Formats: sequence, C-alpha cells, structure tokens
Amino acid sequence: MNNNQVSKILNDPVYGFITLRRGILLDIVEHPYFQRLSRIKQLGLTYLVYPGAHHTRFHHALGCVHLMNQAILTLNEMGYSINDEEQEGVKLAILLHDIGHGPFSHALEHSIVSEIQHEELSHIFMQQLNKDFGGKLDTAIAIFKDKYPKRFLHQLVSSQLDMDRLDYLKRDSFFTGVSEGVVSNQRIIKMFDLVNDEIVVKEKGVYSIEKFLIARRLMYWQVYLHKTVLSAEFLLMNILKRAKHLCFNGHDIFTTEALSPFLIQNVDRPKIKSLSFLNSFSRIDDYDVFTCIKEWVNDKDPILSLLCKSIINRKLPKVKVSMSEFSEDEINENLSFHQKKLGFSNEEMKYFVFQKTMENNAYDTRKDKIKILYKDGGLKDITEASDNLNVQALSKPVRKYFLFAPYF
Repeated sequence: MNNNQVSKILNDPVYGFITLRRGILLDIVEHPYFQRLSRIKQLGLTYLVYPGAHHTRFHHALGCVHLMNQAILTLNEMGYSINDEEQEGVKLAILLHDIGHGPFSHALEHSIVSEIQHEELSHIFMQQLNKDFGGKLDTAIAIFKDKYPKRFLHQLVSSQLDMDRLDYLKRDSFFTGVSEGVVSNQRIIKMFDLVNDEIVVKEKGVYSIEKFLIARRLMYWQVYLHKTVLSAEFLLMNILKRAKHLCFNGHDIFTTEALSPFLIQNVDRPKIKSLSFLNSFSRIDDYDVFTCIKEWVNDKDPILSLLCKSIINRKLPKVKVSMSEFSEDEINENLSFHQKKLGFSNEEMKYFVFQKTMENNAYDTRKDKIKILYKDGGLKDITEASDNLNVQALSKPVRKYFLFAPYF
C-alpha cells in the first residue's frame, strides 16, 4: 500500500460524490489491470444508436462499490453483523466483478479469448492480484465464488437483485437517455432484509421490485438488444472473425502489439491462465480494436476491407426482426441477391447475410429468486407477491429472430 495515499472523492454523474478510502480498495483502483476498464465502453457499440453511451466499465465498477456501501450500511443498521474484513471483501468483489471484460465488453465476449466467460476471467485476474497484494483478496475471492459462509454477501455481488444490476440499469438509462430504465435503487436497498442467510425484500418494497423487473425487460429490448445495436456488434464480431481467419492462413495484416497474440493464435482457457497471456489481455482495450479497424479499411482482403468500411462509415447491416425463425428460402434469397452485387462465394457471404437468435428473460427463476418478506414472517416469490400480471409474464423468456443483410 502507498502510505502517502489519501482518500479520493470522485464526482459521479449518477450518484454525486463517491469516496474511495485509503487502503487496498484504492490500491486496486490504481492498479493497471483496473485502470484498463476506463478504456472499455460499458455498452460496446451502443453509442452508434444512443450517442451519449460512452460511459465505461470503470464508471460502472465504482458505482457498484457506492451501492455496496449503502447495502452494508442498511444491513448494519438493522443489526446484522458485517465485520470490517467482510465489508472490505464484498466491496473488492463487486469492484472487480467485471475486470475480465475485453474490448467493447459483451460485444467481443468470445472473439478475443474463446470458450471462456468474462466472469471466469475476472476470477483469474483476482487470483493474480491476490498474489500481488499478499493474500489481501482472500475474502473477496471467497465471496465472489460463493464459498464464503455468509452467502448473502455473494448475493449482493451476483444475483437477480445485486449491486451490478442495480447500477447498470440506472447508469445505462442515464447515459442513453432511455428513461424507461430508471429504477429507485436506493429505495430497493433500503428495503433489504435477511432471512436464512438470504437477501429478501420487505413487503412495502414490492412495487419498487416490480418497476425494477419491468425496467430491465424494457432496457433489454430498447438498448441491449436493440436491432441496430445488434447489427453493429455482430458486424464487429465478424470483423475479428475475418481478421483471425486471415492471420491463421498466413495473410499479413496490420495489428497493434497488444492485440497481435490474440489474432495469430487461438487463445483459450489454459493459455489465458498463464501470467504472460493474462498480462497481454490486460493491455488490450477498445482503442486497439478500432486502431486496427481504421487500418483494415485499406487491407488487400476485400471482405475485411468492406466490413471495416461498414462500421467506420456507419453503414450497418439491415435487420429484419421476427418472432419466428426465418426460413432457409428467405435467407438464401437474401444471400443470392447480395451475392450478385458483391461477387463473394457462399462461404464468404456468411460474413454479410446471417440469422441470429436473441432471448430476453428479465426474471429467470431457474437461477435464484427475489423473495418478498411479509410482516408475519412469510416469504413469497415476487411473481406470487405481485398483482401485476406483467411481472408474472417476465419470468417467461421471449425469443426473437434477427436476419442481417448488407446495407448496400
């Protein structure tokens, strides 16, 4: 720890002043691994649809710590014991819960490192930081992995009513301007209670939970799964897919030094666990990817060049949306029409014409449940406690099909 450190006060546009006190929490924030998050957009390419959405994973992580402070204060005021070590551990766990995100967040979840979720990468980062800081993250890692005896602490980090969701809904709503996502997260936190080592919500908070779930569903269709956002993000995935294909086949393309190891070979779970690859991953951010895309516009490969021009000039793929799967005939009709213009092979046209399926499940009862606590001590799932039929419907997944084809 830097003994000359002082507490830092940050002016957050969503919550106002956030204080980071001297100690391990501030040391982690100042670590290069964490500072990288300030160069990774929270919502990937969503700014192409909502121009204000330039906020970062760094903003989000600090907002989560702020809400965690409020949750700890609420539970302590109710007489539940959360000692200093546990408070530090749960704040570190929420601070680092997204540190495993790569460039453009979810948009390139499997394009940089294959077959591994960002949560697992976050755990790998936390283990390395724990070595660097002499075991000071032991409690945080136990909470993060749900191995700590007080399991409600893990719920505050990862559940259907965690600090992550409470922050990103309000923050993403603020920066996109989509007011449907505004939730009263402070009131929700004030309604927290504990029963059998589980976070529950007092009966008088039921309407705030209803609003939270409805807001989550609306934000998914209006922002996270907006058809134009998906168009941009699948285009970005196809750019990286083509770049990797070219590198694997001996085509010499421009790349930044940081991104190069992830283009010339397939980096999977065993490789990323090595310190050298972890450090390499910690150096790549949005700027590496877009620097390459700007250069690839002029690449000799016509497919890579055309894909990159589409994203640079915002000529995004057109999208058709359906509640049922598109037929092979309709897909082939689109493919043939555009193939005549572009002159690429059937295999190459898959970069330009393709179908994707997306699912919106605002409240997934298969994972965990939001329980409402009544004055008589009884507990009910929110779908049973609510008289709002929309909330009951939210527990059922909605699937939509998207057909993408070139803008030109």
